[in-house]
Amino acid sequence: MRIPRKDERRTSQFSIAADDAARFAREASVYLERALGVQWYERPGNAADLAALSLCRLRRAGAALGGAGEHGDQAVRAALAKASPETIVWIASRAISYMDESGFPEAVEPYAPREEGQPGG
Repeated sequence: MRIPRKDERRTSQFSIAADDAARFAREASVYLERALGVQWYERPGNAADLAALSLCRLRRAGAALGGAGEHGDQAVRAALAKASPETIVWIASRAISYMDESGFPEAVEPYAPREEGQPGG
């Protein structure tokens, strides 16, 4: 999905993005605290998954609202800043698990240094 620039936004779409961003920020806050200690391997759609989903939705809405992906990243950082340190560690471990299981290491490995100080590729 292409993110519209600030000068391309229509008022109604901008309002929807603002409403969505606010809603997803509230949801993320609730789901993040519920996710603490929840194992994600047992049942799809658990609190850890819903927290991650809310953060992804918040990122998209924030990017649309600000007109660039960086704004979505800022929205996620703002939501995470409100969470407890234990919750942040827990959801970060969930994100790493998902990345590992989705093939991220294999996609990035060609760019990793072969020996210390040596670029990959």
